Amino acid sequence: MHIWPGQPHPLGATYDGGGTNFAIFSEIADRIELCLLDDAPDGSGTVESRMDLPERDGLIWHGYLPRIGPGQRYGYRVHGPYDPAAGLRCNPAKLLLDPYAMAIDGENTWDEALFSYRFGDPDSVNDVDSAPHAMTSVVVNPFFDWADDRPLRIPYHDTVIYEAHVKGMTMRHPGVPDDVRGTYAGLAHPATIRHLRSLGVTALELMPVHQFVHDSALADRGLRNYWGYNTIGFFAPHNGYACFGTRGEQVQEFKTMVRSLHRAGIEVILDVVYNHTAEGNHLGPTLSFRGIDNHAYYRLVDGDPAYYYDTTGTGNSLNVRHHESLRLLMDSLRYWVTEMHVDGFRFDLAASLAREFHEVDRLSAFFDLVNQDPVISRVKLIAEPWDVGEGGYQVGRFPPLWTEWNGRYRDTVRDFWRGEPASLADFASRFTGSSDLYEADNRRPIASINFVTAHDGFTLADLVSYNDKHNEANGEDNRDGESHNRSWNHGAEGPTEDAEINVLRERQKRNILTTLLLSQGVPMIAHGDELGRTQHGNNNVYCQDSELSWIDWDDARQHEVLTEFTAGLARLRAAHPVFRRRRFFQGRAILGSDIHDIAWLRPDGRQMTEGDWNGGNACSLAVFLNGKGIPERDALGDPIVDDSFLLLVNAHHVPTRFTLPDESYGRAWEIVVDTADPLLVNARRRHPAPGGRLRVVARALMVLRSRY
Repeated sequence: MHIWPGQPHPLGATYDGGGTNFAIFSEIADRIELCLLDDAPDGSGTVESRMDLPERDGLIWHGYLPRIGPGQRYGYRVHGPYDPAAGLRCNPAKLLLDPYAMAIDGENTWDEALFSYRFGDPDSVNDVDSAPHAMTSVVVNPFFDWADDRPLRIPYHDTVIYEAHVKGMTMRHPGVPDDVRGTYAGLAHPATIRHLRSLGVTALELMPVHQFVHDSALADRGLRNYWGYNTIGFFAPHNGYACFGTRGEQVQEFKTMVRSLHRAGIEVILDVVYNHTAEGNHLGPTLSFRGIDNHAYYRLVDGDPAYYYDTTGTGNSLNVRHHESLRLLMDSLRYWVTEMHVDGFRFDLAASLAREFHEVDRLSAFFDLVNQDPVISRVKLIAEPWDVGEGGYQVGRFPPLWTEWNGRYRDTVRDFWRGEPASLADFASRFTGSSDLYEADNRRPIASINFVTAHDGFTLADLVSYNDKHNEANGEDNRDGESHNRSWNHGAEGPTEDAEINVLRERQKRNILTTLLLSQGVPMIAHGDELGRTQHGNNNVYCQDSELSWIDWDDARQHEVLTEFTAGLARLRAAHPVFRRRRFFQGRAILGSDIHDIAWLRPDGRQMTEGDWNGGNACSLAVFLNGKGIPERDALGDPIVDDSFLLLVNAHHVPTRFTLPDESYGRAWEIVVDTADPLLVNARRRHPAPGGRLRVVARALMVLRSRY
């Protein structure tokens, strides 16, 4: 087979209808072989054909093969220096994945052949062929009928995010056919979309779908990398979530899923892991980047390049100081937006991407590139604003284009509803959009992605039910995961027959969901929380690809009240702009009125004083949200006027009587939410008047509305 010179761009394998162009970067290679892998005619295995890439332009090696098209499996063998002490790790015995592969076939079968050294002797050279055990890159068909699909561009202040796992979401869904459960097609099924729409979800945030690797250490324990934070292919949708095939079919299936969700008015956000790869530390396997150009792709320890600089806790960190790593990252982001039509990204351990040198630099090259990029700068950008390196906790310090997972919000809301002392003032800040974190940089409430639970940690049901983690199934002697959950003062841990304790737990779930969905900022619901999903106390199911981590849709039928309650909160938020303001409250009187845009009241109806905020033991207050004090205007330029709301919040362990404010705040109040009465059976018979009193039971929240 004759290979033509081809073109150096674009990188990767590009099918043009008549053949495929192959292009790969390597600064240190002496020679690069393109390897085509085909099924043997007799079905006995795989036949490999090798040929040198004939051209090198600058640092790009390339070649063109006529009549090679979609479905073709391929890989590379890179000939070059092997000197681990100098950080050079080329080994042509290892079949390598294309860093720009748009699809990947197979799964690693863990064997010593995947490593460049012999076990027990890190200084040795392992020249055993890794091909029989390695994953392979696949040429894909770039053509797809997107019909009329276009970006939804849903504003942040109208956004409700639902964090979900592709497999766990539908693996046990009775309304989804067996053959598509746990796949991209399963997420696109009408039964799944119907549930998301009923909750008012506007954005589905998918846990990692870039091709990832199941770690050898987990495989040795009979476990799997369920979460997927172990990327090896930044352009390829994970083949384990495809039901129609893994030789390029996964790309078409993913696109079909996005198109279906868009038609339902739901954006797709990807949780992306650009901070490290699955190749691990200096003792990790040679699967791709390490064998192509180790110096370019990874941060190596200054003065000792045999080792990897690690700010992620995973063994390596992507070298965002190098132009080629930056190009890979930016090309990947653009690809997922332009070719796969996704609407945004949540960046795992985003602080590590800001580390050009040692410290976290908010003006690093990566953020500069994103800010000026005409494609990426227009989509949703969400940072997990921390890593495990020194100075890595960066909540509130990302550039204006970015929003952030607000870890302060999570911790404060948990503490408040647990009844922790001295949490009242912090609760008020989090509830109103965390202006203390974002306003100084002229950012808005939407900078805060509010969440109380996420994939990492307890589910909502377990958060209010367990004081201690139960991660024994992970095989790490229960040492992994959050260290503890503190006491929720329920008198029992885990499942119990005590009816009073169960009633309180259900109320605490509703308290947290009400707080979440009515806070300023962007709410994020963890998948299954509205269904009462439990992991039986396991707060770190990263390795549990089983019924322990999948949503149990049959059990969810027992929690229909919670599901409808959550949906009702989402409808309330969507209907009333006072809960999704685009600017922070100012605490100022509204023109022509003595009433402020927000007021904080004691249970006796009087204004909160500084002493009340600093009392330390206070855990009950009323919050007045003035619907006439919204500073924004609608599309026609008219002022936005909404109903006013009064939230009676009682995190105390005993009931509290609230005195309603006088009629200048509202002349007629209607109870629209009561976490102690989720169906509002009793609330509808109550018509509280200004100056009247309302009893709020222990650990409960009530929302009242006054129509303008």
